[in-house]
Amino acid sequence: MTTHPQSAVSELCADPFGEGFTRALSVHKQLLGARFHFESSSHVLLDLVEAAYGDVPPHHLPCVAPELHIQLRLVPGGHLPKGDEPPPVQMQSGMGWLCGVMDAANYVVISPRQRQALIVVSEDMLAFPYHLRYELIEFAVFVLAARCLGLVPLHGACVGKDGRGVLLLGNSGAGKTTLALHGLLHGLSFLAEDALFVQPESMLATAVTNYVHVKSDALRLIDDPGARRWISESPVIRRRSGVEKFEADVRRSHGQLAASPLKLVGAVFVCAERADDPAALLRPVPRHAIAARLQQDQPYAAGQGGWLLFQQALVEMGMYELRRGAHLRASVEAVSRLLDGARGEGCRDV
Repeated sequence: MTTHPQSAVSELCADPFGEGFTRALSVHKQLLGARFHFESSSHVLLDLVEAAYGDVPPHHLPCVAPELHIQLRLVPGGHLPKGDEPPPVQMQSGMGWLCGVMDAANYVVISPRQRQALIVVSEDMLAFPYHLRYELIEFAVFVLAARCLGLVPLHGACVGKDGRGVLLLGNSGAGKTTLALHGLLHGLSFLAEDALFVQPESMLATAVTNYVHVKSDALRLIDDPGARRWISESPVIRRRSGVEKFEADVRRSHGQLAASPLKLVGAVFVCAERADDPAALLRPVPRHAIAARLQQDQPYAAGQGGWLLFQQALVEMGMYELRRGAHLRASVEAVSRLLDGARGEGCRDV
């Protein structure tokens, strides 16, 4: 039998979707301020859960942690059409339910009201562990946490220091991941490089801190030979867009992970524009333009509960554009100044 940390074998595990009882193993994880219970009779599926969430810093938020249940069910046989990747997920919602469907044997059904989800996968889906984890398991975790704790879901990155965090937003390809990675390699705490969640009342940011996804051409920007080797020896994943990236496990890095949620004290839009003055990479965003800029950058989050409170907090905090310097280390230093409560040289309020 596979042994899982924080796991317990249950003789009879109730099926939350009313299909009786089955012998199952339960894995328990503290994630995103919630207590998750993963239940399955398949050790293979729970191995994927452990690979994704084992040793992730257990974040707690200033509220009672809800108990959230995810059941994973393995369907015998092959059901997927032949190809290099499974069908894309089609989203459906209604009557308080959210569904992500690849096909009749590979789907996730989520009920935030009942604080539970069902994930069904066929045996041939096991050949696509990245898609299974990223598009089904992670989707269920993120939706349940966001809906049940009232978190604002963001596409962005975040690094910090001494419990304080700076939010890194910007278009795809602007350099958020590269900046977050270099922050990790140069002494900042790493929280997230792709998806994070903010409790709007406290402005605490949390995430599942497990992987960083790096393009091969970004390796040339890394000075440390050990870090280059750690990333280049990592598995390669292929996004739906066709872009291939190294999936480097930050839990196996030598950097510091955010052990608890970070209190946001700054926020920047990362952009590809080079600064004329290398000593002034930060340029304040006009206060009257912050709300529109945020909504354009985060269209999904802007439609979720808690957005207006979060948006107002960032308007009051003030935001910057972070332009590129001669070396990424200069960008890390600019973020560090925000974390220390200092404004960028040459900046003035607008």
